[in-house]
Amino acid sequence: MRAMANRKILDAARRVFARKGLGATISDIAEEAGVSQGLAYRYFSSKEAIFHTILRELMKSGEVRKWAEASGGPRERLERFLSETIRLRREHPEFYQFLFQALSEETLPKDIRQMISDQGQEIRRALKRLIVEGQAKGEVAAGDPVQLVDVILACLEGLSMRIAYPGPRETKIPDSRIILRLLGTDRSKEHGVG
Repeated sequence: MRAMANRKILDAARRVFARKGLGATISDIAEEAGVSQGLAYRYFSSKEAIFHTILRELMKSGEVRKWAEASGGPRERLERFLSETIRLRREHPEFYQFLFQALSEETLPKDIRQMISDQGQEIRRALKRLIVEGQAKGEVAAGDPVQLVDVILACLEGLSMRIAYPGPRETKIPDSRIILRLLGTDRSKEHGVG
């Protein structure tokens, strides 16, 4: 029962923080969760405590290792990473709104800031490793792997912003193969795809 109420508050808080940022109140979170403010305060001392708990959970997911260590060639793993990343951005824009809010919080605890930095570095290392492997096999265009990682991440961050904060026009999300073209020839034509 306690774990269920705790989860309900955290899930509601994620949505509220994504919409309202740190201007959200415990009252907003309790209303979204369908619980009393008193119950919310019983589990968490403040909205900041809720915010920081959510961030710690998000940073411990370990998703990077899953795609980086999967089977298949480097280009295939890059495509899976991009496809999965784009899918998650489409299906969970509130997560990216939430993350952008967190990164702009000046009082973010050092351990959380470090976890975010560590995860970012882990993603960068995994992408660089796949690009270097892909270049060695002729599956990825020649060029500085660090710059290619920067291009991929800039594309994904830009898409995240467009999805999280859509403008007046509908946001169209490209297929992962379009981003892969930045890394070399479109290999899908060689396999009769697309």
